[in-house]
Amino acid sequence: MKPTFRQSMQWLHTWAGVVLGAVLMAVFWSGTLLVFDREIDRWMAPMTRLPVIETSTPLDPMIRPFIATAVEVGASSITVALPYEREPTLRVSFRDVSGLARYNLDPGTGRILPDPETAAATDFLYRFHYSMHIRFANVGIWLVGLAGMALLALCVSGIAIHRKILADFFTFRPSKNQRRAILDLHNAAGVLGLPFNVVITLSGMIIFYAEYFPSAVRSLYPNAASYYSEIFDSHSRPKSHVPADAISVDTVRHAAQKIWNGDRIQYLVINHPGDAAASMRVVRATDNIVLLQGDTAFFDAATGALLYHRAKPEPVKRAQGFIAGLHFAQFQHWTLRWLYFVLGLSGCVMIATGYVYWVDKRRKRHEQQGLSGVRLVEGLAVGSTTGLIIATLAFFVANRLLPLGTTFLGYERAALEGWAFYFAWIVTFAHAWLRPRRAWIEQCWWIAAFAVAAVLLNGITTGDHLVRSLTHRHLWAIAGMDLLLLAGAMVAALAAGKLQRRAVAPPASSARGRPPSDGIE
Repeated sequence: MKPTFRQSMQWLHTWAGVVLGAVLMAVFWSGTLLVFDREIDRWMAPMTRLPVIETSTPLDPMIRPFIATAVEVGASSITVALPYEREPTLRVSFRDVSGLARYNLDPGTGRILPDPETAAATDFLYRFHYSMHIRFANVGIWLVGLAGMALLALCVSGIAIHRKILADFFTFRPSKNQRRAILDLHNAAGVLGLPFNVVITLSGMIIFYAEYFPSAVRSLYPNAASYYSEIFDSHSRPKSHVPADAISVDTVRHAAQKIWNGDRIQYLVINHPGDAAASMRVVRATDNIVLLQGDTAFFDAATGALLYHRAKPEPVKRAQGFIAGLHFAQFQHWTLRWLYFVLGLSGCVMIATGYVYWVDKRRKRHEQQGLSGVRLVEGLAVGSTTGLIIATLAFFVANRLLPLGTTFLGYERAALEGWAFYFAWIVTFAHAWLRPRRAWIEQCWWIAAFAVAAVLLNGITTGDHLVRSLTHRHLWAIAGMDLLLLAGAMVAALAAGKLQRRAVAPPASSARGRPPSDGIE
């Protein structure tokens, strides 16, 4: 008999989730954490936990030595990122013969801060989010894109499966049998985050449209350089090869702020430092808007004269910037940021409960038939949910345990933190397949232990324990991180205790009702 449309959607919903659920969980979990990427960076780099100072502090005395160094090493440009509430350090970077040189400065004194020696969230977790650190032939980017397509298909097929979608959202029966409660939670999390899941997934794929659909770029632009020039509204002028030293960051910054009515400058780039034709690209901050790509202006570095400024960017550029801003959520609206965080967690719950429901529904039949599918998927589910959380916590713990300057087999401290993440993740998968009956319980206990350890290590190694961080405003982000870790530890401990009691409890009587059926096989 030919399957109906709803049955076809059920099949698609089931197997798209089972096959790509682990990748989706990795993307959603890391994306949820990245809502507070700067805050995680400060937790992992204690030397950057500085009070926020006035942005009017003169920059020239602090920047000029780095400009001189950049000229000596022949750097083509130097970037200066100005401090603000979420990132209170003054950051300077340029490329020398050894690679990218990056410096964090105390904006109040100009003192160079110790190298954090960590990839933290804005590097490690960010790259993991969009590529899972699989660099070969951009396989990671394509894998994440495939998972994004699968999630869109899951959203559409989920709507087709659940005819009473609004009723599902308001239905949760924890007192019923286990499978019923898991399905109710899956439905509620899916309906709650449905608009968010669609928007965040589609916007993420649009950000990489040049990677996924390169023919569209090739058909409209002669080369990639001209495409990026228009997208990022760039302007350049050739190097004159005439030496010049007169570069004033403050002069250009004040000129840019006049154009933008005193709005904050996010960062500026000095092109051709040390040359008479040096110019500065100044980018307006986007703290108070969704648009990610801020207004840009180009100035003569020596005189501060305006060279180029497009007050109204092209509609397509603004649309792309809005979509990217919607996805990256770098605006300073804390209520929206917490909403992103909660909805991201709901997406993780949706994926995890989908896995658990699939396993619970088929466990008895597969055991009777001698099939190994349930055990395989259950190990995948454990490793990609509790295992991923453990790997993240191991990343945090390694950050607090490894002293600055640590190297091993030629790898520096930042790389070793990444090793800790992947080693812990692999171990959780192995544990899940070796101890299928106890894996959920034991890994929940591991989560609780690692989370508490991270909080304790932060207080021991930095002195910024909860009492101190809660009583100093510039450390509230650190307090928030510690409190979330403790809350996670409590939830994990409660979950472990409940799973332990359920494991030793006698089987529920069939009188409590027949387990639900969604028609998915």
